[in-house]
Order: sequence, then C-alpha cells, then structure tokens
Amino acid sequence: MRHALLTTSALLLLTAMGRADVSSGPKPGESVEEFKAFGIGEEKEVSPVADRKDKPTVFVFVQHEHFDRPMARFLKALDTDSKKANDSLKITAVWLTDKSDAVKEHLPRVNDSLKFANTNLNVFDGKNGPNGWSLNSDAHLTVVVVEKGKVTASFAYLSVNETDLPKVNEVLKKLK
Repeated sequence: MRHALLTTSALLLLTAMGRADVSSGPKPGESVEEFKAFGIGEEKEVSPVADRKDKPTVFVFVQHEHFDRPMARFLKALDTDSKKANDSLKITAVWLTDKSDAVKEHLPRVNDSLKFANTNLNVFDGKNGPNGWSLNSDAHLTVVVVEKGKVTASFAYLSVNETDLPKVNEVLKKLK
C-alpha cells in the first residue's frame, strides 16, 4: 500500500512538472529587438517588429517540432480572443525550426485548417529564435505581449492548450 502511494505521488509530481512553465522571452519593460522572418501570407522576408511599430502585438514563438493539436487550439483561441480584447491588436506567430523549407510548405495548410483571422504566420530559421529575444529552446511555446515596443508580459510553456489562455487574456484586456 505504501509503495502504491509513493508511486502515485511520484506520478503526480512528474505530471505537474511536465506542465510547469519555463523561463523564456524578454522580461516586462524590455524593448524588443528587430528580426527578419519569412512571412507565409506575403511569401517573402518580413520584419515583424518594424511592421507593427508601436501597435499592440502578441508575438508567439512556436518550436515547430512540438506543434500539436492542443497548441493549435491555443493559437486559434488566442486569435479569436485577441480581436475581442483590442481592435488594433495582432498576433504574429513565428515557427522556429532548422527545417524552414518544409515548414514554409506546411504552414499554409495549418492556416487553411485553423482559419486565422488575426494572426500572421512566419518562419524563422533557427530553433533558438531571433537574437535579443532570450528564447529558451526548451519552451515549446513562448508568448510575448508587446505595446509601444516594450514587453508588457511573457509566458512560456512546456505544453499548452486553450485552458492556458486566461492569464494571457488578462494582459490583453489591459492593452491600449
């Protein structure tokens, strides 16, 4: 009986650890660094930070190898909720990968399937992300909320689904 309780406790601890947040992304108050990525809709290299200037933007960095259905549900819900939170808010989702050609072919199908209305899809060549963004390659998904070129909040996840969205939405509601 005691062995079963220890095993159950260990399993619960490991499960909780798997869902634990990790540290990734710039800290609140920091300025964001410019970077270039391949814009799926534009079919060319874009500058997501320069394109948004001082407008409120949510940058979502996705480790392509960990992209799955729960993450897709999170992104779709974020896309929907962002428009409700602030009309000028846009989502810039950036897939981080060492296989950019394959991801460039895959993302249009993802966009067709999820029917994003407020999210631009981009591909960045490199799993560590752009210089100056302090992204942790162990984080499967990193969300960075930016207003007027400064970070207001960042969230990073080892695993994510739409139930993780309320914390992000609270920050979005405060944007101007």
